[in-house]
Amino acid sequence: MNYTDILILGWNLNALMFVINLLIAINIIRTNEADQFQKESETLRELSEQMQEYYPNKQYETLLSYAIPFTAFYRILFKLLEMVMFFNKNRGTKIYDFIVYKYQTDINKAKNR
Repeated sequence: MNYTDILILGWNLNALMFVINLLIAINIIRTNEADQFQKESETLRELSEQMQEYYPNKQYETLLSYAIPFTAFYRILFKLLEMVMFFNKNRGTKIYDFIVYKYQTDINKAKNR
């Protein structure tokens, strides 16, 4: 296996994680009611704006991670494992609860720095 094959494998794994993220997002949109989805979106938008104050380059980091082989794969794999552990510990929660938890913990970490 040469370096080109390794790079192609890394980008394919990144693309796989992008598709998995897309499927999760589509599944969430389909299962929520419109009113509930609107309220959750407002809350997440506010948290996202707060997050942008502390981490202004977060979007660029995410885009760059998809360009570097294997980076997005490991990053998303870690997030999925973290999500599974969150759901095992907090029965009856939804992905919305996990996203709010992650935003709040990241914002609190940034405030305490």
